[in-house]
Order: sequence, then structure tokens, then C-alpha cells
Amino acid sequence: MQTHQDKQENVEIFGAKTHNLKDVSLSFPRDAMVMFTGISGSGKSSLAFDTVYAEAQQRYLESVAPHIRHLMRQAAAPDVEKITGLPPAVALQQSRSGAQERSSVGSLTRISTTLRLLFSRSGKYPEDVPFMTAEAFSPNNPQGACPTCLGLGHVHEIKPEMLVPDDTISIRKGAIAAWPHGWQAKNLRAILETLGYDIDAPWHRLSKKDRDWILFTEEQPSVPIFQDLTPQERQKAISAGKKPDYTGTYTSAQKYILQSYAGNKDSVKKRLAPFVAITSCPACHGKKLNKNALSVTFENYNITALNDFTVTALKKRFQPYAEGTSPHLPKENALKEATIRMTADICGRLGQLERLGLGHLSLGRQAGNLSSGELQRIRLATQLISNLFGVMYVLDEPSAGLHPEDVRALLAALRSLLKNGNSLAIVEHNLDLLAQADWLVEVGPKAGEGGGKIIYNGLPSGLEKAAHSCTAPYLFAKKRPALRQRRSPAHWLKLSEISCHNLSNVEVALPLESMSVITGVSGSGKSTLLAHVLPVLLKNFDKTPKEETEEESSIHAEVQGKMIEGGTKLKRLIQINQRPIGRTPRSNLATYTGFFDVVRKLFAATEKAKAKKFDAGRFSFNLPSGRCPACEGQGQISIDLMFLPESTAPCTTCNGTRYNPEPLEIRWKNKNIADILDLTVDEAFHFFEGYDSIERSLSALQVLGLGYLKLGQPATALSGGECQRIKLASELQRQQRGKTLYLLDEPSSGLHPADSDKLIKVLDQLVQRGDTVIMVEHDMRLAAEADWIVDLGPGAGNLGGKIVAAGTPETKYQEIYYSLADPKDYSIFSSNPSSCYHDYDQHHGLQ
Repeated sequence: MQTHQDKQENVEIFGAKTHNLKDVSLSFPRDAMVMFTGISGSGKSSLAFDTVYAEAQQRYLESVAPHIRHLMRQAAAPDVEKITGLPPAVALQQSRSGAQERSSVGSLTRISTTLRLLFSRSGKYPEDVPFMTAEAFSPNNPQGACPTCLGLGHVHEIKPEMLVPDDTISIRKGAIAAWPHGWQAKNLRAILETLGYDIDAPWHRLSKKDRDWILFTEEQPSVPIFQDLTPQERQKAISAGKKPDYTGTYTSAQKYILQSYAGNKDSVKKRLAPFVAITSCPACHGKKLNKNALSVTFENYNITALNDFTVTALKKRFQPYAEGTSPHLPKENALKEATIRMTADICGRLGQLERLGLGHLSLGRQAGNLSSGELQRIRLATQLISNLFGVMYVLDEPSAGLHPEDVRALLAALRSLLKNGNSLAIVEHNLDLLAQADWLVEVGPKAGEGGGKIIYNGLPSGLEKAAHSCTAPYLFAKKRPALRQRRSPAHWLKLSEISCHNLSNVEVALPLESMSVITGVSGSGKSTLLAHVLPVLLKNFDKTPKEETEEESSIHAEVQGKMIEGGTKLKRLIQINQRPIGRTPRSNLATYTGFFDVVRKLFAATEKAKAKKFDAGRFSFNLPSGRCPACEGQGQISIDLMFLPESTAPCTTCNGTRYNPEPLEIRWKNKNIADILDLTVDEAFHFFEGYDSIERSLSALQVLGLGYLKLGQPATALSGGECQRIKLASELQRQQRGKTLYLLDEPSSGLHPADSDKLIKVLDQLVQRGDTVIMVEHDMRLAAEADWIVDLGPGAGNLGGKIVAAGTPETKYQEIYYSLADPKDYSIFSSNPSSCYHDYDQHHGLQ
């Protein structure tokens, strides 16, 4: 039996071929901070997650029940000959799994559980309220939830003015815009006509009583329906006792909208959204709990009020209780000790969140309103509290969304995991974190098929001499040339009296036809300004397809401010965020960018397709005529494992091709339609040479460093950064449609510095054609390339929300970047200052 003293000190991998890995073998140390880097698509995630972590998971599954193991083996297993020295592993990815509508910072960190217990045991009860269990303080439990909003804090209300936009037309001609279409609309018209309402008169000629009943009644009368009969014939049929075609039940426009909107079908919600207003619950006023739960206090606050405190503020309030020094502790010894323990547990968890740069968040902040980077750091905080020993943590860019000031706190947390006897395997691009690694593995040299090789494996200091490294020139750079020619602002977009979240009465000016970067520590108000304020105040120009969550709609309703200059020079506003380009595996790169429509037409134009009378729709895996009936065009089958997370396996009917056999018989240039989807962007660019519309789409993807992606790669398998660049590429291929404002949220997320350089050059093309680019960024290399910088802060949450500085990088650099962090603290090695600051200082003569 192997003891701790003689355990294998290295993890050794033999013959890894997962995805694009080229039969690689390597070893790296355990009990160390090992970082995997390389350009986007090089294979580093395939090595860290899809090989190392996947192998650890397979070994874990060997210990579970056989029938579950049988199902789980259908999921993808790593293609590797052997791995030795591998400890149990935990993956902390930038994923939203587990972050449901009712999830919050408090529930994800389990602080809410202890807080509810604290209120149950140590809360101050009114005389008329009996003792309540901890569950009675949860909005997710019937004992505690507000009965009006069912614990959501908001209700849906109808916008009456939207129901009948044109009162000069009749019900038969579609006066009630919110009504369903097709047969359902015909049915409702027939019911009203049978009830005696005039459905052919202009709406405004109906009496107010009739209009209100049709739109708002709670009654649901049932009447016999005789199809294709005139009103006179219908009355005769009823009098004669003739059997009707069916019995129809009326539902008012209001009742139909509220019932349909409460369902889960996104397409229905999207259609009905203009008729619905989301307002604070009139019973609980947004607090989510019932009257009794809200009547109990601790420190003179009810539980909802404490959930609204920031992590930092709540820790400060609870600290005296945790230390046993508060004069308000219970007198009874057992209850006093319990209160100290509960508050100490809460403070310990809050402290971990604070150290990871999350002190600006509140416990009540919904998980859906967090960035993927914030979610990952919350999970990291939970792991730090658990004090596991002997585990390998596999992390996916933990620095994502972090200001350089916050990176130091992250580094301290990672070192804490190491001190506890764990190992770290981190996929990372951040130069300051890479500089602090104990061991570096670079995968490359290129992306996709051009990658998958180990370029370097060793101590960080040795990377400088690695011949094909794409990272070394950035990590060890003394000076790098500017990536673009800066522009002097001529026209401005000016906003005033801005208030939303922690922004309070702020004025901001951003140059048009320029590139601006919004910087600041995490929680300073950057995303509020970019994702909420600008879209709301410029909504007349917003051409982005709306996929707002209810939480976002609620936030948008809070935005106050006005545009005082610059709006007349804009024609369009496009938000390019990191949301998925589709919710199911049926959505992919080819369908989103639109060039697949041209490809399908090429297949439909072949002689064999014409002979079979196949149109372009036959080559779509989204239509019944073309798709595999078993998986419905997804290429994979979902397996419900009940108490385990859902698993997927390739469809055995179509072998993952998505199509039924008939479309696959048609070939174009010796490939069938499924073969096309299996091509990478780079391969497809050569394959479709001479087809301008296709080449235009593919070249836009290539210049953004996405040439390694397969055309049919499911949207669900794309990272947030990849989704954002696909959206940007889709926009680039369009012909210019007037002056456009592009809003981007951390476009460098998930990008190697070499890919960030490509991104800046693409964004500069937009500026050169007269468009405006405004982006939130933490990468100081990219911020240094901007025409204008707005720095928010000085701190996070209540300590932020102010403009610390604004100006060109040359004039404002020291004021902005030296205000919160000393660049000298970010050292790569003892003899070499951090490249991102050092580059900037050298380039702009600040040293």
C-alpha cells in the first residue's frame, strides 16, 4: 500500500489524443501550481479538463453503482493510454450549471442556510409571532414564501395600452394584438361572436363595458361552437338542439397573457414580452417572504435587509458577534455559544468571498446576474472553506473578469489551496498569474489541427528560450509596438444624471468614432454602465435581438438618466455579450452566422438533389424532412440520471451526423452535408474557395482567431469568449448600415495575448469605418490601446460607482492605474517587471 511519504510526486500522462492532442506524453508535479497556456484552440483545455479531469472522473465512476456506471460510460471518455500519479480531482469551470433562477450568492455559498438558522434560533420575535424553523425564512419554501409572488419578489402585470394598438380595426381583423395566432384566435373570435359581441365593428365603437370584459374578465364562459355558420344560422342550430362542432371556453386577453407568460416556452415569452410589465410584488414589496418571516429581526434588520448588505458590510456587522464581544449577544449560555458559532461560520465564508474580490456582492444577488468569472470564484471560495486535502483542483481561467488589483487576492487564495496539501491545474492566459506559476505547460503552436503539441513543459523561467512559444514574447517582453493608430475625438456621446445600482448621479462623456475602454475593480459599476445604462438611454438605436431575463428587465426599469449629446450621430446600437449563441446543440457556428443557408442551397442545386426534388430545407437538421428522427437533429441523446447531472451520448441512429439517411446520400465536391459540418473554419475556407458570400463569413471568423472551430460545433460547447467573437464576426461580415455603436463586455476573456492583438486590430477596423466601440476590459494591454479610458471606482459596491478618471491613456495613465494598485507589485520574475505595465510605460515614455 502506498503511503503519503512514498506517493508518486508527478502526474504522468502517456499517449493523450483527446480532441486535437497529438499523442502527447508529459509529466508535471503534484502539490504545485501548474498552469496550462497556449493560444485559443491550441488544446490546453483538452489536456487539463478533457484528459486529466475526465480521467479522474472516470476513476470515480468506477466506485458507483453498476447501473449508473453503465449509463455514465456513454459520456465522452478521455482518449489517453495511461495516467499515473493522478489524485482525485474537482473541476471549477466557468459554467452556469446549478445557477437557477432562484439561486443567489447566499445559496451558492450556503451562507443563507446558516443565516436562516441564526434568525430561527437567535432572532428577535414579535410577541404575536410563534417560533419558526429555519425553513420559514426561505423564499423557496412554502412556509416562508410570500403567497402573492410565491417567493420571486416580483409579479407580472399587463400593459393595457399595448393590448389594442390600433382601435380603428375590428376584432376579426386583429385588433387584440396579444391574442394567439391561427386556430386559437379563430376560436376566441367564434366564442365572442356566439356570446353576442360584434367582432366586425371597429374596436373604439364597442362600449367601454364590453371592451373591458373582453380584455380583463376573470370569467371563463363555455359556449357551443358551430363552425362556418352565420350568426342567424347558429341561433337556429342552438334552438333546434343541434350538436355543436365543439364547446369553446373563453379566456380574456389578460388571463391568456399571464398564463402563457408564466410557462417555460421561451418563444411564447418573447412574443408576449411587450404586453407584460414586471413590477415589485405589492404584498412583500420585493422582499420575497411572508409577513411573519419579515417580522423577525437580528441587529434590528429582517433577513431580507441583511441579504441586501454587501459581503464586506455584512462581515463588519457580524464580526463582533463572531468574536464574542457584542453586547447584544444572548444571555443564556447555550444560545450565546450557538450565536457565536453561527456568526463565526458566516464571517468565515464572507471573508473568503471578500479575499477573492467579491466583497461588492450582496447575498441576495441572483446567480443569473453574475458573470461566469464571479460564479467560478464563488465556487472557489466554497472549496477553500471545505478544507479538502489531497485533491487536484482543475480551474478554467480563474482570473476572468478580474482587475489586476484583484488578481493578487486570487493568487493568495490559490496558494492557500496548495498549503492545504492540494494540487492545482489551471488553464490561464493572464500574464501576471502565469508569472507566479510553479510549473508551466504550453500547448500549441497553433489552434485546432495546427495545435495539440507540447511546446514547453517546465519551470516558468525556461519558457523564454522555447523556440515556438507564443507566450514567451509577451511574458518576457521589454517593449512591444502599438497595435493601432490612435484617433483624436471629434464628436461625443454625453450622458448625465445617471443612476442605477451603485452609480449615483454620474455624468459621463464617451467619444464617437473611437475606441473607449471602461476600467475599474470588480464591482465598481462597469457592467452596470455598459450593459444596462447605455442600452436603456440609447434604446431608440438598439438593434440587438432581445433575450433579457426578468432580472435584467427589472434592472433596466431602475435606470435613470438622460442623453444630452451625440445621439443624432448614431443609427444603430449592437450589444455583443458572452451569452450563448443558442440554447441547444442544434444551434451552431454555421447556422448562427448564416452562411449555412448558402451551403444548403448548393446541395439542393446538385443534379441528384433535383432528381429527388430535394429543396434546401431537406439539408437542414432543424426541419423534420432532414433531421434524424431519434435525436431531432441534435446529434446526441440526453440521458436522465435522476439524482445525478444529466449526461449525453452520441445518437446511435445517425452516429452524431444529425441527419436522416436521405440527405446524406447527396454529395457536393465529394462531401455530404454532415462532412461539411465536420470541417473547421480554416478547412472550410479553402474548400469553398471562390464562393464570396461563404468566404466573407469564414474570413471574419478567421481574423478573430476562430479558425480552429468546427462548423457544426454545438453552441452549448462554446465558451463565452468564443460566443462573443462569433457574434462580432457575424457583425463584421455585414455591409455597413450607418454609424453603429458596439458595446462589448470583456472581449479579451478567454484569449491568449496573441489573440487579443488580433481582436484589437479587428475592432480598429470598425473604428476606421466610422463606428464607435465601447468595451469593459481588465486587460491593461488592451486598455493601453484605447483612444479614451473611463475608470470607475475607487472601490467596489457602495465604495464604487464614481468616475475616478477619464482621458487618453497618455494623459490619464498614471492617475488611473496607479490609483488602486502599484504596478511594481506585479512582478514576473525578480529581474523583470510585469510585461503589461512595463510595455505601456516603455511605449509611452513614462519611465
